[in-house]
Amino acid sequence: MFVLSEEQQALASAVRDFCVAEIAPLAREDDEKEHFRKDLIHAMGEQGLVGVATSEDYGGLGLGYLDYCVVLEEIAKVSSSYAVSVAVTGLPQVILTKFGTDAQKDRWLPGLASGEYLGAFALSEPDSGSDAASLSTTAVRDGDDYVLNGTKFWITHGGYADIYIVMARTGGKGSRGISAFIVPGDAKGLSFGRKEEKMGMRASPTVEVILEDVRVPATDRVGDEGIGFTVAMTALDSGRITIGATAVGLAQAALDYSSRYALERKQFETSIIDFQGVGFMLADMMTGIESARLLVHKAAWLKDNGHPFSHVAAMAKLAATDTAMSATTDAVQVLGGYGYVREHPVERYMRDAKVMQIVEGTNQIQRLVLARHIKRGLLK
Repeated sequence: MFVLSEEQQALASAVRDFCVAEIAPLAREDDEKEHFRKDLIHAMGEQGLVGVATSEDYGGLGLGYLDYCVVLEEIAKVSSSYAVSVAVTGLPQVILTKFGTDAQKDRWLPGLASGEYLGAFALSEPDSGSDAASLSTTAVRDGDDYVLNGTKFWITHGGYADIYIVMARTGGKGSRGISAFIVPGDAKGLSFGRKEEKMGMRASPTVEVILEDVRVPATDRVGDEGIGFTVAMTALDSGRITIGATAVGLAQAALDYSSRYALERKQFETSIIDFQGVGFMLADMMTGIESARLLVHKAAWLKDNGHPFSHVAAMAKLAATDTAMSATTDAVQVLGGYGYVREHPVERYMRDAKVMQIVEGTNQIQRLVLARHIKRGLLK
């Protein structure tokens, strides 16, 4: 876990080469124009980068989450927007792998793993964010179908996805009244509201999803009725690992860029990296990033080896995203005035970092999760 295997190092190198060649030339333009290139996800899928952890039986690489983290970190060094897209289209794969029927897996997993299909995860609502169990979208049984009505907010790939995993209420209040459904992107009654104009992650589309009498066959319910909240939390536990890996990659990009700048930039006839105010800042960035990386890798290793990992995933997400925010902010400071203009990418890195402290459960929620974990341990 402390040193990547030769195979993982080779994987990282291959991903790096692809991203530098195919994504890096477009990253600034896509950020400025808020442009999402679905074809890039397909291209990454052809390289095996979209279905890293999905079984080879369904067209994935059949590797572990540690390998997945290696891939996402390399993508995020070039574009955290596209790293997030890969991570989000991975959530339906996680869900279907664990809870899906054979027919559901056969129908959707090969396309998702290859990048031919784009996936989305629809949990959040206008009045249901951190309190996910209070969602109000409904799914009413009607013969062999369910009829879904409601609005989902903050949905990555809204309007672009080929498959949405939608959480809707089939029973009473609370988490036990929620079920999960597969909704194809071309379903009748599915429409899309405004595309959010965001501070960062501007190449990753975030769109309101509206369900008006959307009929879903009962065969497209994921798992039993009433386990939708468990389905969602299972996805989020895995998603906290992937968002942690993305945050580490973004933070590393900020360190790499600001370090090179500090070496080349001279003031008072001295490279500014030799000034303690700058050099110590870079040292703290490096220490924080490596610490976060180890936590992310530990969470991935635990998942890969069948151990409980939820609380470590929460720590990894918390540490990595807070580190990304501080590292990118410090990178702007190292560059000074140059860090504040678009000529240099660190201002984009800083804007991208902020939302990572919010998605997949805010960092305040992660602290609440961890505090409860500590309490349970004390009460045993």
